[in-house]
Amino acid sequence: MKPGTPERIDPSYERHGTSGIIASRNVATGEIAAPLVQPTRTEEDFLIHIQNVVSISPLTRHLFIVDQLNIHKSESLVRFVANMEGIDQNTLGVKGKSGILKSMESRMIFLANQSHKIAFVYTPKHCSWLNQIECWFSIITRRLLNTRASFVSVADLENKILAFIDFYNKFLMKPFTWTFKGKLLRYV
Repeated sequence: MKPGTPERIDPSYERHGTSGIIASRNVATGEIAAPLVQPTRTEEDFLIHIQNVVSISPLTRHLFIVDQLNIHKSESLVRFVANMEGIDQNTLGVKGKSGILKSMESRMIFLANQSHKIAFVYTPKHCSWLNQIECWFSIITRRLLNTRASFVSVADLENKILAFIDFYNKFLMKPFTWTFKGKLLRYV
């Protein structure tokens, strides 16, 4: 790049692979908690993440705000919450057939029960902006994963993501200040 000259992008871009992030954001402090950076995003991966977050402060009530992704309504997640609540596993029913485990809808209702020590709030479809971790994903995208970023391997990408999260938690974390005042939109 030179002053006054448009940026040129090398057309020989080489993709070395992809990875993903499963993370939680403490809305009171802004801290990114128990990030899981790896290529997969399965039901088991999400359960491991939730277990890791809960293990940070096991006596605290946990309220997770999540979207409508199927791994957020899984059988294993229901079984984990039921176990933490002291609910007999035999009363949950059979996945796809009966009881709480019958369908994603019935599992979601159970997981959203606010009387549980671990509860989930499901954002409406297409409303990810209501979830603060999605806002934080925008921050990491702009600051680390932008169009000028270059990573030589998936391991390099994952290490830089984890380093950014450490940096963010040490120097940048703070609660978000919501600026929406609740004024109704007018349709013309």
